Amino acid sequence: MQYVHLGPGHAGLAISSKYPDGSRVIWSNGADRISKIDAKTFELLAELPRPDKELLSSDEADANIALMDQQSGSELALTGLGFGAKYLLGLTGIYYALDVDNTLFIGGEDSVLAYQDQTVGDPRSPIILRDEWKRPAEITGGFVGVNMTFDGKLVVVTDEGWIVVLDRDFSDYVAIALPGQEAAAAHNAEVVASGVTLASASWVRNSIAVDDQGGIYAVSLNEMHKVVWDGTKLSTSPADGAWSAPYSNSAGKGSGATPALMGYCDDRFVVITDGDEQMNVVLFWRDGAPQDWEPIEGALSPQIAGQELVTMGDPKLTAIQSEQGVVVGGYGALVVNNDSPTIPDGYPAKAARLLVSYSGADPAFAPHGMQKFAWDPVAQAFASSWVNQEVSSANGVPLVSLGSNTLYTVGGRDGKWALEGIDWTTGESVLTWITGSSRYNTVFAGLFIDDEGHILHGTAFGMVRYPAS
Repeated sequence: MQYVHLGPGHAGLAISSKYPDGSRVIWSNGADRISKIDAKTFELLAELPRPDKELLSSDEADANIALMDQQSGSELALTGLGFGAKYLLGLTGIYYALDVDNTLFIGGEDSVLAYQDQTVGDPRSPIILRDEWKRPAEITGGFVGVNMTFDGKLVVVTDEGWIVVLDRDFSDYVAIALPGQEAAAAHNAEVVASGVTLASASWVRNSIAVDDQGGIYAVSLNEMHKVVWDGTKLSTSPADGAWSAPYSNSAGKGSGATPALMGYCDDRFVVITDGDEQMNVVLFWRDGAPQDWEPIEGALSPQIAGQELVTMGDPKLTAIQSEQGVVVGGYGALVVNNDSPTIPDGYPAKAARLLVSYSGADPAFAPHGMQKFAWDPVAQAFASSWVNQEVSSANGVPLVSLGSNTLYTVGGRDGKWALEGIDWTTGESVLTWITGSSRYNTVFAGLFIDDEGHILHGTAFGMVRYPAS
């Protein structure tokens, strides 16, 4: 394995297109810096500190890791609570997009920031802030998602329900409010007044998905939305193919999942988990339901193609929620359990989600279980495919490789951190790599695979890359 220190909060990464010399770099945005790594050697090439942020040294990070490796149980949980407050609280700029020119775009609280090489075309060049696009006054809310349209525009969404399509040079933009957006500001104000972290319950709290036909998919507090971009304007009109469809939200916080696209040909879907205490995986027709479609019994909209309760194979389960997108591969859709089975005495209930962040490998807190659902294009039905109750996916976002037919994730195995592989078809465990140390904990980071077959992901204070074989 290769490891590089980057500081905290590196939940995602982006592998660049090729530079003139044929090399690629890995861009990553963290809590205190923007980093650039050589994609071949895994050498750190450049760092740019975030404004007003003090860089966490590798010595301090190593001391934190050593402390966690020595602890267990409630002692580890409280240490993790402190680290969460210190390194993750108020974290912004989680979502990003990297374009063909190797410009990294990050959605800040009230602006979009563009980072690039100081010397264009030089992978070893220092990183600079190219430009900052400030949110105009008529567009309200903080940015919570960044993506890119197939015609090369940036698309961002705010937590108050504005969709913005923005030229990559920041010269022009088009914006539209999601249906129901007029209620967003009051809802967000109520969330803040209640003492709940806004990011966990805002009117829009997830990023967006974009398809190749101009569809932009955003999930708000009670509805799934399709907005249509035709190259010049945005539309929420059904006449242009846009739609909004309600989903169940009995817990009142909305979906915790960024919309994910799945399916082919006539069976094209967007999938989320809903806002019920015991969540459902909900499949929506992207392009409208077929004419002969029989609406799902109990579903709130005929736009819903499938709605299945998540049980993790436990008929007694009454509550489970997720704060990550559904993992999609082909017609398969997978969700994982991120809920700790126990909460130690004295641990604040509002911070229960943090239990699995730094102490998710501890046997007392390690969540277990993942469940795959699948669409049958012949029967036109969505149903549970398999459950694995053995593997733990503590906090990271799994990755499915259709080439190897394997789902990869990171979790706890006998009290140690481990990379896990699961057969995508059967749900059987096919790989366990005990990495051991908290150094290799994902801390909510997603797993990625490069063009040479390496698995890589952010960690508590850096990034790790596994051998390709």
